[in-house]
Amino acid sequence: MENFLSIVSLAQKFYEVTILGLFRDKNVTQGVSPTSLCLHMQTLKYIRHYPEHLQAQVQSLIKEEKLGDFLRAKYPHPHDIKTDKALYTYVNALKNSYLKKFPPLSKVMYDGKINVIDNALGAHTFVSRVQGNKLKAKNEIRIASLFKQVPEAFLEMIVVHELAHYKEKEHNKAFYQFCTYMLSDYHQKEFELRLYLTHLDLFGKVYT
Repeated sequence: MENFLSIVSLAQKFYEVTILGLFRDKNVTQGVSPTSLCLHMQTLKYIRHYPEHLQAQVQSLIKEEKLGDFLRAKYPHPHDIKTDKALYTYVNALKNSYLKKFPPLSKVMYDGKINVIDNALGAHTFVSRVQGNKLKAKNEIRIASLFKQVPEAFLEMIVVHELAHYKEKEHNKAFYQFCTYMLSDYHQKEFELRLYLTHLDLFGKVYT
């Protein structure tokens, strides 16, 4: 478990270099059979872009049925932000801390229609409507409903991601730099969130 915890800390550095296009390690999958890679893609679909040795550590926790223990040890409880009203207050507080000069949020809500399997954690929309002779912009953020049951650290990471789209519409270098400006360990939190989703797929709920 200690070795795994030390490797988890590499997730943030890994994402930084991949996003900047600097990570080109040909040894990541060297010596791994196609069958093994296929099994990894099926079981570890949420972390399949991480290095093979890191996936192997996660696979070991899965085989020992200790992935949930790891998550609960670090994050004992889910957050208590269950309603759309509470979510709006939470998101707006973060928005005002880092994007105070940007237009206000029109709507923030949990959305049961967001399909996390398609790798979407939340959604942001920027809608412009003509009202009289004026063009009025509406900014909405929707979070997948299943994230009502995650630790607050994961919810914060998702909100930070969606707020970053206020400044950068694309997932480019500037986008992820702003994410880490708002949340310094953004990439590690994203990795751990992906572990949560993996557990959800394989074993069900992490918290009862």
